[in-house]
Amino acid sequence: MIDPTLQAVLSSGASFLLVTVLFAIVFSLCKLTKKPGSRTTSRALANHNSSLSSITIDESAYFDPSLSRISMSELVIATRNFASDGIIGDGSFGLVYKARLSNGVTVAVKKLSEDAFQGLREFKAEMETLGNIRHGNLVKMLGYCVSGADRMLIYEFIEKGCLDQWLHDTSTEGAPAWSSSMVREPLGWETRIKIIKGVANGLSFLHTLDKPIVHRDIKSSNVLLDSEFEAHIADFGLARRMDEWHSHVSTQVAGTMGYMPPEYKDGVMAATVKADVYSFGILMLEVATGRRPSWPIKIEEGKEGGLIEWARRIVAKERQLQMIDASMSKEGLREAEVREYFRIACLCTNDTSRDRPYMGEVVKLLNQLST
Repeated sequence: MIDPTLQAVLSSGASFLLVTVLFAIVFSLCKLTKKPGSRTTSRALANHNSSLSSITIDESAYFDPSLSRISMSELVIATRNFASDGIIGDGSFGLVYKARLSNGVTVAVKKLSEDAFQGLREFKAEMETLGNIRHGNLVKMLGYCVSGADRMLIYEFIEKGCLDQWLHDTSTEGAPAWSSSMVREPLGWETRIKIIKGVANGLSFLHTLDKPIVHRDIKSSNVLLDSEFEAHIADFGLARRMDEWHSHVSTQVAGTMGYMPPEYKDGVMAATVKADVYSFGILMLEVATGRRPSWPIKIEEGKEGGLIEWARRIVAKERQLQMIDASMSKEGLREAEVREYFRIACLCTNDTSRDRPYMGEVVKLLNQLST
């Protein structure tokens, strides 16, 4: 017979042991249920950090031996942190800065606007294509640089700036300081013909590539002039390719008021080489007359019209010489050549797209001018 006192002690010990075991089991179960949650949090944090790494990626590429692979930090230094007094252009897709790289090479850096691109892989593929296009009348893309959301295109620096600034008095038009800092003499007739021939050659080249490139925004501010007044087309390929990247803007008309063909007003949204031809014809009129395509011109008493309407009326009256830029010297100007010049411009600006010549035909016609 067990002593009652001993029995009580044993009972208490057994109870304590049972409670301890139960507590240990509960504690172990709690730890097990917490571990998956901790792993999920760690995984989420890892994924979060991974996404941050992909956002802050820094990549660059170059397509010309004069430019070595550079970083965004070097571009920041070269542009003095993209200082406003270093701006040399304001294009359709962002500001353009003059930059001097550490190797002494002066370049133009286009800082693309944030909505002018999509995924990194697609961006790189398109830039690789554009970067390998070479022609004497196209601005040469030297490379690009990507850092986070910032994307920079690096171009050769063209000394004399854009044609727009040589045709128009920007100092009286509220233009930014960078566009009116250079003293410019009026362009002579021969120089104007040379410029137009250069643009025609560049456009014809783009239109006849295996995969034709439609510029979609030919205008005087997209034509740059080098030290010999040779024309170089800027922003080629960007309008078409940028729009393709964005489904929400792909159906919108690209171009600049005054240069856009009449079919755009009729609802034709697809970009074609013939639309470029029309814009080129308007550029021909602008170069010869010195008049802005977007500005109204007095046609007759109490009536104003656009550059094309005004030009057609003067051509119909066979008074082409009256249209020549008043600031230009008329010395050596041949009336027959002026008439032929405006005839070509009128062919390019035909209201019906199919009746406009292709740029290859325009090049041949322009080459027949004696200048």
